[in-house]
Amino acid sequence: MSIDVGVETGAKKVFVWAIDWPGWCRSGKTEDEALERLIAYADRYRVVVAAAGLSLPAPDGIVVSDHVAGGPTTDFGAPGSVADTDRRPMTAADATRDAAILRAVWTALDAVVGDAPAELRKGPRGGGRDRDKAFAHVIGAEQGYAQVMGIRTTNLDPTDPTPVAELRARLLAPIAISSDGSGIAGRKWPPRYATRRIAWHALDHAWEIEDRSDPTG
Repeated sequence: MSIDVGVETGAKKVFVWAIDWPGWCRSGKTEDEALERLIAYADRYRVVVAAAGLSLPAPDGIVVSDHVAGGPTTDFGAPGSVADTDRRPMTAADATRDAAILRAVWTALDAVVGDAPAELRKGPRGGGRDRDKAFAHVIGAEQGYAQVMGIRTTNLDPTDPTPVAELRARLLAPIAISSDGSGIAGRKWPPRYATRRIAWHALDHAWEIEDRSDPTG
């Protein structure tokens, strides 16, 4: 079946994401390159959503259903623009599904971190962070996401699973309920965008850590 995707175009980088599959998002210098990478990661993403009890169909085509202009965040290396499809209302079933995918993403990240060596192979894939610093970066970003979502947080120790679990539960709370598609807590991130941004970042680093765990490349 065809996969509906959105395209975010910056001056230097393009992100594409599968609209109905939070976290399945890749980037490239051009739209075509980003789309090729998205398809190339289908099998890796399929494993993640299977843990949520979902079956990702084998994509036999791409339909670009949404375009949004990027900005400095896009060119820095993150999908930073809220698209029209992010503002669609969410039924209770939609919310339950997206929350399950986000939980599966976090589970995948934790498993990769648990299996990875402390020192990761250096190189262009993901830069120079080793395992613990990469994970701490993800958790730090999620604390920042919480602020954007109107959730108050304090600095936490990413090596302590209890506050990490509490942070994740607080991030999930506004995602796991039905919504009219407006911004969470009256702010700029609707639930669909919050889910795809959080899931993209966690998965991007999970796959980075996985790729760099092999010292031979």
